[in-house]
Amino acid sequence: MKHYRRAILMALAMVVAGSAVAEEKTLTSPDGRMTVTVSDEGGKPTYTVSRSGATFLEKSPLGVKLNFIDMTEGLTMKACDVKTVNDEYDIMTTKQRHVQYEATEGVCQFDKGNYRMDIIFRVSNRDVAYRYKFYPRRGRGGETLVAVVLEEASGFVLPEGTTTFLCPQSKPMGGFARTSPSYETGYTLDDEMGKNGWGEGYSFPCLFKVPSVAVVQQQTGQGWVLISETGTDGGYVACRLLNDGGAKYKIGFPQQGELNGVGSTTPAVSLPSETPWRTITCGETLANVVETTVANDLVQPKYKASKDYTYGKGSWSWIIGMDSSCNFDEQKRYIDFSAAMGWRSVLIDAFWDKQIGYEKMAELARYGREKGVGIFLWYNSNGQWNDAPQTPIGKMDRSAVRRQEMKWMKDNGILGIKVDFFGGDKQPMMQLYEDILTDANEFGIQCIFHGCTLPRGWERMYPNYVASEAVLASENLHFGQGACDAEAMNGCIHPFIRNTVGSMDFGGSTLNKFYGADNKRGTIRRTSDVYALAAAVLFQSSVQHFAMAPNNLTDAPAWAVDFMKQVPTTWDEVRFIDGYPGKYVVLARRSGDKWFVVGVNAEKQPQKLTLQLPMFAKGTSIAFYSDDAQLQGSLKEQKVKSTKYKIEIPCNGGFVITNQ
Repeated sequence: MKHYRRAILMALAMVVAGSAVAEEKTLTSPDGRMTVTVSDEGGKPTYTVSRSGATFLEKSPLGVKLNFIDMTEGLTMKACDVKTVNDEYDIMTTKQRHVQYEATEGVCQFDKGNYRMDIIFRVSNRDVAYRYKFYPRRGRGGETLVAVVLEEASGFVLPEGTTTFLCPQSKPMGGFARTSPSYETGYTLDDEMGKNGWGEGYSFPCLFKVPSVAVVQQQTGQGWVLISETGTDGGYVACRLLNDGGAKYKIGFPQQGELNGVGSTTPAVSLPSETPWRTITCGETLANVVETTVANDLVQPKYKASKDYTYGKGSWSWIIGMDSSCNFDEQKRYIDFSAAMGWRSVLIDAFWDKQIGYEKMAELARYGREKGVGIFLWYNSNGQWNDAPQTPIGKMDRSAVRRQEMKWMKDNGILGIKVDFFGGDKQPMMQLYEDILTDANEFGIQCIFHGCTLPRGWERMYPNYVASEAVLASENLHFGQGACDAEAMNGCIHPFIRNTVGSMDFGGSTLNKFYGADNKRGTIRRTSDVYALAAAVLFQSSVQHFAMAPNNLTDAPAWAVDFMKQVPTTWDEVRFIDGYPGKYVVLARRSGDKWFVVGVNAEKQPQKLTLQLPMFAKGTSIAFYSDDAQLQGSLKEQKVKSTKYKIEIPCNGGFVITNQ
């Protein structure tokens, strides 16, 4: 009997020991440099990310809690099927027109009794992404076909000594007319880890600089990690990044107060179901961050475009003239201005329905068509989620009214809409974005969003989507001198963070000296005219409504006005050249066979750079726009003698080089 009991105990010990042995799977990028290691050690799924042998993310938690099962612990990795994924697509509305995407995909199956969860990884040469897939379960009461995702364990543990470049998320139902969070807060730069913003975490995307010990093999002294998400639609919530006081950041769901407190912070899903992708971009320099296409690589179009949409530049009176400028005569003047510039459109902002009216707006639209200029119209998204009084209101939140409004737009040839003052990231609000886009496409209308969340792969998912604000944008330059004083610093942030993962409707590049209708009063622009030209290239959006005014035809330098007439808004390629968030930036964009290399500087001291610009071969004719120490700009036309350039950029100044 003793021998029998001993045998049973030994067998049990072997079972326990066997279960304690972690299953581990390593996934490697096509070029062999990016590596993800997935484990079920201790019954808890984790992953690590390394690049060329250096750690970029330490062991980080995975898993979700559903309302009927906790899939964060007690799990066993049963299998991990690996294959190569290839995709090729063209897209006009983002930084890279033609994309060839290749990645290693691993579908890692985790079981807990009769429950199953897949964690799907994609590892490309510069990006790691993962998402969860849940399955129905058959029980005594029938099959479980719906679920609520209570929480994600999804975490990101950065190496010790990492510094952060983050945008705090604001509390809900605060700020102007209780419209927050509107995702329009400033960044903290090179800050230490362990903070949680203003108590509510951070808005995506989130940039981190990992220390030299993590990238010692590259001898660069630093590495970069950009964390974001993509593929979010009405089937889930949009998320933020939270910190628990250490090196671990984790996915957070919306705040309860969003949407005026209506609705759940947790997403309800039907089974089987897949979550949005969590994305991690890694590089020894900022090149991978600036050039990543991961937000669109992982998604597919949700419908076909109802027509061949076009893109381009336009004017916008509100940024200079505010609400009073939204009248018939002034908008007619701006239509004439757009026509003189050769631009495609005008954006007519809030209160147009009261200060112009529908009948006169139809007349403006007819006048614009005669001039070759279309119209974008502003709308309030609101139903009951904030106090923003601007009109038209109550038009976008209900399907029947929205579709009737959009039919009127189509009948009058309106090009697009700018919808403002959204209510947060809860699932009903994400469904509203999707519903507006879907209806608008049916009527051939393009969509810009303001007072809104970050786009998450929407350029590819929704063919009529153009851009979102989701940034401390140009309106603040009118509202306060502090924003003008910090314009260059913010301009040196957005190309590295906000604009890396989605089109950004900033609305800048004024050539006025003052943010006022007479160009004599108002907040004072501190940046140079060349800075304004450079920003038109730095900030990517396929439709740009610039802050220029009709008076610029006579009071701004002719070379600056001519540049703004010709600058593209759609691009074939982007290349990072040099820079550091908040200090200076140099990057290049290509449209067709024409390159635009631009740079701006926010540092007090002039930025003296030696740049290799191989896109301009010897003998090429170039136009070189630059500033002197007093921020007086000039244009020089010359022949390229060397691909090496020595350039000095003064504080608040810039440069632009284009081939002719």
